[in-house]
Amino acid sequence: MVLCPKKINDIRNILIIRLSSIGDIVLTTPVLRRLHAAYPEASIDYCIKSPFASLLNASPYLNIVYTSAAPPRGHYDIVVDLQNNFRSRSLLKLISFERLYRYRKRNWKKLLLVRAGLDLFDTTESVVDRYMASFVGSAINGDDKGCELWLSEDDRGYAASVSDGDGLQLAVCFGANHLTKRYPPKKFASVVERLVRQFRLRVFLLGGAEDMPQADELLAAISPVAASSVINLAGMTSLTESAAVLEMCDAVLTNDTGLMHIASAFEKQLFVLFGSSVAQFGFLPYNTPCSLFEVSDLKCRPCSHIGRDHCPEGHFRCMLDIPEQLVAERISDYFKRIS
Repeated sequence: MVLCPKKINDIRNILIIRLSSIGDIVLTTPVLRRLHAAYPEASIDYCIKSPFASLLNASPYLNIVYTSAAPPRGHYDIVVDLQNNFRSRSLLKLISFERLYRYRKRNWKKLLLVRAGLDLFDTTESVVDRYMASFVGSAINGDDKGCELWLSEDDRGYAASVSDGDGLQLAVCFGANHLTKRYPPKKFASVVERLVRQFRLRVFLLGGAEDMPQADELLAAISPVAASSVINLAGMTSLTESAAVLEMCDAVLTNDTGLMHIASAFEKQLFVLFGSSVAQFGFLPYNTPCSLFEVSDLKCRPCSHIGRDHCPEGHFRCMLDIPEQLVAERISDYFKRIS
């Protein structure tokens, strides 16, 4: 139910809807900050899927974090729908509101780029900026800060417990939901092998339980000496514990995955591997240092706007043609600068 709009100064409560997934939710945190700055007296609630609620539970900008299983009810002065799908629209039927801002996903542009190679994106602007475009004509302004996450002392205590605090620390986020977004485990292994020969280095493998087979393959491909420098945390940490490990590390080597965006919230130096992903989709790390590896001249990229479980061309050159030596050299150069 939509009622007549109030004056801006009368805004007292706001609801944000973004149900999934990890990266998309982290990319909403600049929006939370900017909404809070525009309406410092307003109470801001958020609706999210329960597996991801821990990402926002400690946010100082939020009053209540609802889940889609136990959604909000009642009235809101402003609703911000950053999901914009059937599920989020169904949640709107449970509440009344006076002003609705809705994210326009531009999926038609993505499909044209994938299926016809026709690039109608004016820039490679971030999804954050596309979220912000929903507020044209409002009192909500941008800033030059990045994403944010809020960790507990328990989370940081966990990170400290798995670190010996000696030497450089590198997080490797080797997983992804789709194969075409995954740098092959043997290539990750080659990068790790090269780096541990050069530096006193502790390497943390981060991922979910679904990524454990790739972690095993990576570890099987490195020497016993290199393996002694690696701590495999795949499937063993919560989201916020993984975040605390990322916060602790000096740099992060990562596929295009949610952990990449979590790391960006701590302004980490990121070394990012794009296979089927392209910058036009808007998912580069936001306002944080980033070194991007991609095979930019492949005509078959992008083959999907979300990723695939196989290479449709059968060659997987978008990942296989990214040289391990180049990746290791760039990380090595960075480590030399900060050592």
